[in-house]
Amino acid sequence: MLRRDLSLQELFGELVERAFALSLRWDDRQVMRYLTNLLTEFAHIDRLYRLRDLNGRPLQEVAEMLYYADVRLGAQSFYQEREVHRHIGDFTLFWTGVYPEALPRLRTSLRKDHLIDYVKQGKESYRLVSLFDIGEWREEAPMFRRLSENFEVAMQGLYAVRQMWEQMARESFMHFRSQIEGQL
Repeated sequence: MLRRDLSLQELFGELVERAFALSLRWDDRQVMRYLTNLLTEFAHIDRLYRLRDLNGRPLQEVAEMLYYADVRLGAQSFYQEREVHRHIGDFTLFWTGVYPEALPRLRTSLRKDHLIDYVKQGKESYRLVSLFDIGEWREEAPMFRRLSENFEVAMQGLYAVRQMWEQMARESFMHFRSQIEGQL
Protein backbone atom coordinates (compact mmCIF):
# COMPACT_ATOMS: atom_id res chain seq x y z
CA MET A 1 0.00 0.00 0.00
CA LEU A 2 1.36 3.42 -0.95
CA ARG A 3 1.32 6.34 1.45
CA ARG A 4 -1.07 9.11 0.49
CA ASP A 5 1.36 11.98 1.21
CA LEU A 6 4.09 11.04 -1.24
CA SER A 7 5.93 13.61 -3.30
CA LEU A 8 6.07 12.92 -7.03
CA GLN A 9 9.72 11.83 -6.64
CA GLU A 10 8.80 9.41 -3.83
CA LEU A 11 5.82 8.07 -5.76
CA PHE A 12 7.91 7.36 -8.84
CA GLY A 13 10.62 5.87 -6.62
CA GLU A 14 8.19 3.39 -5.07
CA LEU A 15 6.64 2.50 -8.43
CA VAL A 16 10.04 2.05 -10.08
CA GLU A 17 11.16 -0.19 -7.25
CA ARG A 18 8.03 -2.31 -7.55
CA ALA A 19 8.37 -2.63 -11.32
CA PHE A 20 12.11 -3.22 -11.51
CA ALA A 21 13.19 -4.92 -8.28
CA LEU A 22 10.05 -6.89 -7.51
CA SER A 23 8.47 -7.63 -10.89
CA LEU A 24 11.41 -7.70 -13.31
CA ARG A 25 13.99 -8.82 -10.73
CA TRP A 26 16.42 -6.14 -11.95
CA ASP A 27 17.50 -4.77 -8.59
CA ASP A 28 19.99 -2.18 -9.82
CA ARG A 29 19.66 0.71 -7.34
CA GLN A 30 21.68 3.13 -9.46
CA VAL A 31 19.48 2.50 -12.52
CA MET A 32 16.30 2.71 -10.42
CA ARG A 33 17.38 6.08 -8.94
CA TYR A 34 18.21 7.33 -12.42
CA LEU A 35 14.84 6.26 -13.85
CA THR A 36 12.99 7.74 -10.86
CA ASN A 37 14.71 11.06 -11.53
CA LEU A 38 13.99 10.75 -15.25
CA LEU A 39 10.26 10.25 -14.67
CA THR A 40 10.14 13.11 -12.16
CA GLU A 41 12.02 15.44 -14.50
CA PHE A 42 9.98 14.52 -17.58
CA ALA A 43 6.72 15.08 -15.70
CA HIS A 44 7.42 18.67 -16.75
CA ILE A 45 7.05 18.91 -20.53
CA ASP A 46 9.64 21.68 -20.77
CA ARG A 47 12.27 19.23 -19.44
CA LEU A 48 11.35 16.63 -22.05
CA TYR A 49 12.04 19.27 -24.71
CA ARG A 50 14.89 21.05 -22.91
CA LEU A 51 17.36 20.86 -25.81
CA ARG A 52 17.34 23.96 -28.02
CA ASP A 53 18.71 24.80 -31.43
CA LEU A 54 20.88 27.86 -32.02
CA ASN A 55 17.75 30.02 -32.34
CA GLY A 56 16.39 28.82 -28.99
CA ARG A 57 13.70 26.63 -30.56
CA PRO A 58 13.04 23.35 -28.67
CA LEU A 59 14.33 20.25 -30.42
CA GLN A 60 11.38 17.88 -30.66
CA GLU A 61 12.83 15.17 -32.87
CA VAL A 62 15.72 12.80 -32.35
CA ALA A 63 17.00 13.52 -35.86
CA GLU A 64 17.44 17.18 -34.89
CA MET A 65 19.07 16.25 -31.59
CA LEU A 66 21.63 14.07 -33.34
CA TYR A 67 23.04 17.13 -35.12
CA TYR A 68 23.88 18.67 -31.74
CA ALA A 69 25.30 15.34 -30.47
CA ASP A 70 28.35 15.37 -32.69
CA VAL A 71 31.32 17.72 -32.30
CA ARG A 72 31.90 17.45 -36.05
CA LEU A 73 28.47 19.02 -36.61
CA GLY A 74 26.58 21.14 -34.08
CA ALA A 75 28.02 20.16 -30.69
CA GLN A 76 30.23 22.88 -29.26
CA SER A 77 32.16 20.51 -26.97
CA PHE A 78 32.52 16.90 -25.90
CA TYR A 79 30.52 17.81 -22.79
CA GLN A 80 27.62 18.93 -25.00
CA GLU A 81 27.99 15.80 -27.13
CA ARG A 82 27.68 13.61 -24.04
CA GLU A 83 24.74 15.56 -22.62
CA VAL A 84 22.82 15.47 -25.89
CA HIS A 85 23.37 11.73 -26.24
CA ARG A 86 22.22 11.26 -22.63
CA HIS A 87 19.09 13.24 -23.43
CA ILE A 88 18.48 11.21 -26.60
CA GLY A 89 18.75 8.02 -24.57
CA ASP A 90 16.35 9.43 -21.97
CA PHE A 91 13.95 10.81 -24.59
CA THR A 92 13.76 7.57 -26.56
CA LEU A 93 13.46 5.45 -23.41
CA PHE A 94 10.65 7.67 -22.13
CA TRP A 95 8.62 7.43 -25.33
CA THR A 96 9.26 3.73 -26.00
CA GLY A 97 8.70 2.75 -22.38
CA VAL A 98 6.07 5.07 -20.95
CA TYR A 99 4.07 6.03 -24.04
CA PRO A 100 4.79 3.52 -26.82
CA GLU A 101 1.42 4.27 -28.41
CA ALA A 102 2.78 7.74 -29.32
CA LEU A 103 5.58 6.32 -31.49
CA PRO A 104 3.55 6.14 -34.73
CA ARG A 105 2.75 9.85 -34.39
CA LEU A 106 6.35 10.72 -33.48
CA ARG A 107 7.65 8.81 -36.49
CA THR A 108 5.12 9.68 -39.22
CA SER A 109 6.47 10.09 -42.74
CA LEU A 110 6.04 13.86 -42.41
CA ARG A 111 8.57 14.06 -39.56
CA LYS A 112 12.35 13.83 -39.63
CA ASP A 113 12.20 10.91 -37.19
CA HIS A 114 10.36 8.62 -39.62
CA LEU A 115 13.57 6.68 -40.27
CA ILE A 116 14.82 6.68 -36.66
CA ASP A 117 14.48 3.45 -34.72
CA TYR A 118 13.97 4.83 -31.19
CA VAL A 119 15.09 1.62 -29.48
CA LYS A 120 18.25 1.25 -31.55
CA GLN A 121 19.10 4.95 -31.22
CA GLY A 122 18.41 4.99 -27.47
CA LYS A 123 20.69 2.00 -26.94
CA GLU A 124 23.41 3.59 -29.06
CA SER A 125 23.15 6.97 -27.32
CA TYR A 126 23.41 5.39 -23.87
CA ARG A 127 26.38 3.31 -25.12
CA LEU A 128 28.11 6.48 -26.31
CA VAL A 129 27.46 8.18 -22.96
CA SER A 130 29.02 5.17 -21.21
CA LEU A 131 32.25 5.75 -23.15
CA PHE A 132 32.71 9.04 -21.28
CA ASP A 133 34.22 7.21 -18.30
CA ILE A 134 36.64 9.81 -17.02
CA GLY A 135 36.54 12.43 -14.29
CA GLU A 136 33.12 13.36 -13.00
CA TRP A 137 31.45 10.78 -15.28
CA ARG A 138 33.50 7.76 -14.20
CA GLU A 139 31.04 6.45 -11.60
CA GLU A 140 27.93 6.63 -13.78
CA ALA A 141 29.46 5.39 -17.04
CA PRO A 142 28.85 1.70 -16.17
CA MET A 143 25.20 2.49 -15.40
CA PHE A 144 24.71 3.91 -18.90
CA ARG A 145 26.34 0.77 -20.31
CA ARG A 146 23.79 -1.33 -18.37
CA LEU A 147 20.95 0.88 -19.62
CA SER A 148 22.19 0.42 -23.18
CA GLU A 149 22.48 -3.34 -22.82
CA ASN A 150 19.11 -3.65 -21.05
CA PHE A 151 17.18 -0.95 -22.90
CA GLU A 152 14.23 -3.24 -23.65
CA VAL A 153 14.01 -4.32 -19.99
CA ALA A 154 14.01 -0.67 -18.95
CA MET A 155 11.22 -0.02 -21.47
CA GLN A 156 9.19 -2.87 -20.00
CA GLY A 157 9.76 -1.57 -16.48
CA LEU A 158 8.72 1.97 -17.33
CA TYR A 159 5.57 0.69 -19.01
CA ALA A 160 4.80 -1.27 -15.83
CA VAL A 161 5.26 1.94 -13.82
CA ARG A 162 2.73 3.67 -16.07
CA GLN A 163 0.25 0.82 -15.63
CA MET A 164 0.61 1.09 -11.85
CA TRP A 165 0.03 4.85 -11.75
CA GLU A 166 -2.98 4.49 -14.05
CA GLN A 167 -4.38 1.79 -11.75
CA MET A 168 -3.84 4.09 -8.77
CA ALA A 169 -5.70 6.87 -10.60
CA ARG A 170 -8.64 4.55 -11.35
CA GLU A 171 -8.78 3.41 -7.74
CA SER A 172 -8.65 7.00 -6.48
CA PHE A 173 -11.42 8.00 -8.82
CA MET A 174 -13.60 5.07 -7.75
CA HIS A 175 -12.99 5.90 -4.08
CA PHE A 176 -13.84 9.56 -4.68
CA ARG A 177 -16.94 8.61 -6.65
CA SER A 178 -18.20 6.27 -3.92
CA GLN A 179 -17.71 9.02 -1.33
CA ILE A 180 -19.66 11.51 -3.44
CA GLU A 181 -22.45 9.00 -4.11
CA GLY A 182 -22.58 8.24 -0.38
CA GLN A 183 -23.22 11.91 0.36
CA LEU A 184 -26.12 12.21 -2.11
